[in-house]
Amino acid sequence: MGRNLLRIIQNVKLRTKMLVVVLPLVILPIIVVGSVVGYISSRQAYLGITETSKDDLEHMTSFALDLLNSHYQQFQVYKQDKQQIFTRDLSTLVDIAYNLVEAQDHQLRDRKLDLAAAQDEARKALRQVNVGETGYIFAMSSDGTLQLHIAREGENIYDEQDELGRYFIREMIEAARTSTSGEVLYISYPWRNAILGDRAPRQKIAAYRYFKEWDWIIAASGYLEETYEDLAFEEKAFDDLKEKLRSKKVGKTGYIYCMNSQGTFTVHPDGEGKNFLNATDASGNPFIREMCEKREGWIRYPWRNSDEPEARMKIVRYAYFSPWDWIVAVGSYEDEFYHQANAIKGRTFVSMAVLTLFACLFSVGMVYLASKVLTDPIHHMIAVIRKVKQGRLDEQMEVESGDELGELAATFNRMTTIIKRNQEMEAALAQQGKMASLGILSSGVAHEINNPLGVILGYASYLEGKLEPDHPFYRYIHDIKRESKRCKKIVQDLLSYARTPKPNLEETDINDLLSQILEFAANHTDMHHVTVLREFASGLPPIPIDGDQIRQVAINLILNAGLAMQQGGRLILRTEKGDDETIKIIFDDNGSGIPEEILDKIFEPFFTTKARGTGLGLAITKQIIEQHHGTIHLTSTLGVGTVITVTLPMQREEYYEP
Repeated sequence: MGRNLLRIIQNVKLRTKMLVVVLPLVILPIIVVGSVVGYISSRQAYLGITETSKDDLEHMTSFALDLLNSHYQQFQVYKQDKQQIFTRDLSTLVDIAYNLVEAQDHQLRDRKLDLAAAQDEARKALRQVNVGETGYIFAMSSDGTLQLHIAREGENIYDEQDELGRYFIREMIEAARTSTSGEVLYISYPWRNAILGDRAPRQKIAAYRYFKEWDWIIAASGYLEETYEDLAFEEKAFDDLKEKLRSKKVGKTGYIYCMNSQGTFTVHPDGEGKNFLNATDASGNPFIREMCEKREGWIRYPWRNSDEPEARMKIVRYAYFSPWDWIVAVGSYEDEFYHQANAIKGRTFVSMAVLTLFACLFSVGMVYLASKVLTDPIHHMIAVIRKVKQGRLDEQMEVESGDELGELAATFNRMTTIIKRNQEMEAALAQQGKMASLGILSSGVAHEINNPLGVILGYASYLEGKLEPDHPFYRYIHDIKRESKRCKKIVQDLLSYARTPKPNLEETDINDLLSQILEFAANHTDMHHVTVLREFASGLPPIPIDGDQIRQVAINLILNAGLAMQQGGRLILRTEKGDDETIKIIFDDNGSGIPEEILDKIFEPFFTTKARGTGLGLAITKQIIEQHHGTIHLTSTLGVGTVITVTLPMQREEYYEP
């Protein structure tokens, strides 16, 4: 069964074979990868949702802390403003008290009162001044004896200390004695007045001036908190703050709550003011106590509400707000996190199934396209091979890629090129054999014909010298002489073509050589009616050539151009440097042109369009150029002109026989 299936697969076309064999190898991995990616995506969705939810708890905790800190900072600014106002008020009261004492001192100096009376009057006036609810004005001498006080007048308080143990009275006395005249000094200190029933120290501020004439330090003092006038406003702002915290929901049922370090809830939806320090979760763990001890971190515990059948796992992020000794907590149930993850999981699997289906369909199309891309060049190759098999070696495979098929096509093209070159070499060898035979024949012909031609030319010249030009036989003698010379030239051309000598290469300035050739050619009768233009490139290096042979080539091409312009014309002789270390000599005329059907034969031996030509001039020209390892190329348009480009190498190479 398997062997038959394999045989069937081997016999089908390559395109079908690729679809049958390759397609399962593509689709199965896609299905496997799709399943794995779906599973990993769902897992990552769970992890991502969990991390995102934890980030939300973290952000919500930061939000709550920022809200508390903002309220705290605003309250601090409010207290600072009140303190500045209170300090200015105290300064004003001290100045008033100082002025009252100074007025009594003037009464003393005017002898209207004695010192004791003046001081008593000052005490009476200053006792009437109140500072806030419990503040007052007092005065003391530089030794610390109270000269004026509502309760302790006459006592020495030099060694009095505040609640922090600081000798603030000493500081006041030392600062006052070194102060400048009229300078108001300030001091702030914590003070607990047991007479007023204070249980905790309160911040007290005193402004004072030194009246040097009586050695009195006059001071106005009061409690800072007594300046906070709008307590209802502050309480409302604090209630608004707690309401903002209570209104923030985390997920569906999560919320923000706050408690102090003793476990008493300060902000909570339904437990505010209650102490839950010993509360336990569904497993019996005292999670509130743990939060109060650690003050900051994460905690995860099972919790069952009264209306729920079983406990759900809850995760809480909590942080400590030190200014108020509060612990801010943000909690939510984990199953609310995974609800969204489950929805994402379902959508992920559906999406992966659809994507896998589309990927499979796309793979079918791509495999079909790949098989087409691979088989179409093979079909083209088969067609070209069949044509080459029929002997059409000019057929070439199209090389459109750099892969193995492209390499195969390029190799096949090289093979056909080599075969064609070998055939040409065989033809060339055959031609060489013919040329060798021609050389031998030419030598014999030259020996056998030149002697009789020499005799004929000699007698013809003798007779021509004996006859007058108007003699009836003079024309016949002249024709015999002319045709004998023509026969002799044909024999010489035949020998030149059969035995073209090896070039003697020398470094030659091509521009100078062409200039000499043009000066010689300009005197030829075929060139009298032709305008010759020179366009020689400057800076061309000397090249290795045989000057005499190149002279023969150039003269032959120039005279051929002159013959093509019997009614006059223009010949441009141009030199330029090629891109591949070559020198180009270009003969561009606007003569009659050459018909397209004979362009391929123009360099063949014995082919000519002239009435009296031998057909060997261009054949010899091409042979000389090839022996210089150069090329000659001709393009022509009938009625427009002809361009012949001779390309010679710039580098000197060892000459060898082709």
